[in-house]
Amino acid sequence: MSAISMNRRALLATGAAATVVASTSPAPSFARVASADPATVLATMKRAARFMVEEAAVDGGYVWNTLPDFSRRWGEIEASPSIIWVQPPGTATVGHLYLDAYHATRDEYYYDAAKTAADALVRGQHPAGGWNYVIDTKGEESLKQWYATIAANAWRLEEYHHYYGNATFDDAGTSEASQLLLRVYLEKKDRKYLAPLNKAISFVLESQYANGGWPQRYPFVENGGLHGHEDYTPYITFNDDVAGENLEFLIYAYHGLATNGRGDARMLDAIHRGMDIFVKTQQPMPQPAWGLQHFPDTLKPAGARTIEPQAFATHTTGTNIQSMMGFYRLTGDRKYLARLPEALDWLDRVKTPQNLISPGRTHPTFILEGSNTPVYIHRRGSNIANGQYYADENPTNLIVHYGSFRNVNTAALRREYEALAAMPVEEATRNSPLKARPGSLQLPKYFTLQDVDVWDMSTQARRTNRTSNGRAGELIASLNERGYWPTPLTTTSNPYIGQSPTSVTGGEYQTTRVGDLWDTSPYTTDYPVEGVSTAAFIKNMGDLIETLEG
Repeated sequence: MSAISMNRRALLATGAAATVVASTSPAPSFARVASADPATVLATMKRAARFMVEEAAVDGGYVWNTLPDFSRRWGEIEASPSIIWVQPPGTATVGHLYLDAYHATRDEYYYDAAKTAADALVRGQHPAGGWNYVIDTKGEESLKQWYATIAANAWRLEEYHHYYGNATFDDAGTSEASQLLLRVYLEKKDRKYLAPLNKAISFVLESQYANGGWPQRYPFVENGGLHGHEDYTPYITFNDDVAGENLEFLIYAYHGLATNGRGDARMLDAIHRGMDIFVKTQQPMPQPAWGLQHFPDTLKPAGARTIEPQAFATHTTGTNIQSMMGFYRLTGDRKYLARLPEALDWLDRVKTPQNLISPGRTHPTFILEGSNTPVYIHRRGSNIANGQYYADENPTNLIVHYGSFRNVNTAALRREYEALAAMPVEEATRNSPLKARPGSLQLPKYFTLQDVDVWDMSTQARRTNRTSNGRAGELIASLNERGYWPTPLTTTSNPYIGQSPTSVTGGEYQTTRVGDLWDTSPYTTDYPVEGVSTAAFIKNMGDLIETLEG
């Protein structure tokens, strides 16, 4: 198992769309082609890439989905015409795909396309070195207008309710953008990318607390706040694998930028402190678990958004157990294994009561500190202006866009722990990137074919299940005349129609997918429409790359 989780790339395995609305035109049908010879595969890849580069991109950057006429565009929420997205599968993910295509074809077109995506990120890089969720190519005033309108009225997405003017580690945006700059620089040692890459490295190093934790956002903003609540962004963050993403980037950079067998001592120190914060934040018995975030001083669990109360998080606890087993494989230090049985026993104690179990869900998401009482998430009202999220002990009438139950496979985690604990340390740490001479390992050849991590260094990082010729034939046939794969876009959002009213409108929104017509939050639709999907483009291009590799 990997030391560092990269679940953000799991969406690329499905090619699923994330957000979109209204178009009534049906997806066209295409006759199947008889073969997928290499020349046809290459031509198909080039046509698809040209569409993205020459039509879909805005100043070299990308969102997640668009309508075919680009009249509306979406990332996690709706984007204005000038906004590009940093979060995966946005601009950096597409840049990684272009580099992957370059590695498969050696066609300079793809290398140039990757540089164009990297250039878009460099233009939007925060002076401190990281990235916000989005970049507005028209500048700050345009971005502030978007935050004050579309973003401010997305009821459930509190992270977009306030423009901080800083950068974030949330949702892997800064990590993936940093990794793209590293890959682009290492490809041909173009010094144009060295300064922004060094800024990104400095951002990760300087934002780290002395105790090893990373905040969600940096630099810190005085008197910050989200939707009137205490600002949680300086807290030590495990949610969305903030620490794991930073560790992965630093390990890649430690090897990629090493010279004469020597790595940057600052990076190595940050890596070890970043692993140690997992040990420090595991709480004492009888609740040896973790929260989504922890206070930087007391290291106790902290609350975050109003859908994330101050509590232990069972899925985060499971993920941290997995990470710490990976840290043992990286270092051979048994401190990372020492208290994992306590955490596994705790997870078994707080499993969901039998009468509440739903398929695929084993645990309540949140457990109160001091009592092991599960709490569940509800809401009242109809939009951001009059609505509230709250937690209580009632497991019914739950919100549908954030899970109050999770699946944590404690039996599998326990088996892995027992195998590692019984293993000689030399065997456990075999092939550890931290045991290898700095610079002796290269970055994975491919970054978008599977969920890559540091254990894939000096490998091709290809999929276990390879693409069939039949699949390639389907992709060749289904690429439409304009050069994109028509994709059912499975979520939608209400267009911005003005500031949300303070009075409740409509009916009951406690368990609906979205609030009233003023709520600009994305929601799953029962009526998918055709659109252009970045995730589908990346997935399909990966299938064709696999076909070329054979």
